[in-house]
Amino acid sequence: MNKITLIKPDDFHLHLRDGAALASVVGDSARQFARAVIMPNLSPPVVSVAQAMAYRQRILDCLPESSGFKPLMTLYLTDNANRDEVDRVVDNDNVYAFKYYPAGATTNAEAGVTHIEKVFPLLEYMAEKDVPLLVHGEVADTGVDVFDREKVFIENVFSSLVEKISSLRVVFEHITTIDAVQFVEAASERISATITPHHLAFNRNAIFRDGINPHHYCLPILKREEHRQALLEAATSGSPKFFLGTDSAPHATGAKENACGCAGIYNAHAAIEIYASVFDKMNQLGSLEKFASKNGAGFYRLPLNTRKITLRKEAWRIPDKLAFAGSELAPFMAGETCRWKLVHEQ
Repeated sequence: MNKITLIKPDDFHLHLRDGAALASVVGDSARQFARAVIMPNLSPPVVSVAQAMAYRQRILDCLPESSGFKPLMTLYLTDNANRDEVDRVVDNDNVYAFKYYPAGATTNAEAGVTHIEKVFPLLEYMAEKDVPLLVHGEVADTGVDVFDREKVFIENVFSSLVEKISSLRVVFEHITTIDAVQFVEAASERISATITPHHLAFNRNAIFRDGINPHHYCLPILKREEHRQALLEAATSGSPKFFLGTDSAPHATGAKENACGCAGIYNAHAAIEIYASVFDKMNQLGSLEKFASKNGAGFYRLPLNTRKITLRKEAWRIPDKLAFAGSELAPFMAGETCRWKLVHEQ
């Protein structure tokens, strides 16, 4: 197969930042995706519907009206979140979910939930109102090995959450392990998961290729090859429980290449092309549309997009650097060859 046409896909996990950074990157996502679930971990975080709607307008202001791109907004869950804000989400057509970050787990997660039990009453109300929860599935305990934090989260937090509030719809975001794949597969239809292009393309060796490579450092961190293989099988399986979420997270080169480099990988420049390359290697291009364009829309109860995109099998070189907010960033797979290219939208 040398060409494939898909329903225009959606990105169900995207960091756009704000200000000049937002203006630098949002066009990449709008070019490939019809809709995107926008992460609320700005500084300060987006904790109210009013803040989310203002942020949404800033996103749209960076794009031409002809782009058709639709931001799907989310709220940052804190210990102090209340039922009134849940009701406002229910009444708003542009805000879709709450995002759970364990306090300190990743970039701008300082305001996250300190103990999951503190928000159980709110989560029960969210379940009653059918408002989804999006989960950064790691424990933030520094005493737990960084490669085990997802597994421990499942054992110590997620299993009991799903058992106690079984009617809550949950997206287990950017899963990285066999443990997460098996957990989602065994759970009810109310539990789903997103998978990133970088966790499908690389294992943890990429962090140490030719020395320490900070541009391959993300949270949750890349894992062993056996985990990558489990993710590949899940993503290409056609199961409606797994769908596309890039977790694209831009940082300037200077913020990555320093003594304490930021966690985050920018892949929005070529996300659908990288996914296509990965699926092609698995001889599973036929299942890409389900993963990229149908499964997530089904979980979020959204109509399928009407526009389409076409990708062609064509080798091209990913740039070493991209302009970013008056500086530059190194995109995912910088300088490497991508085997599929987005060539047309209709």
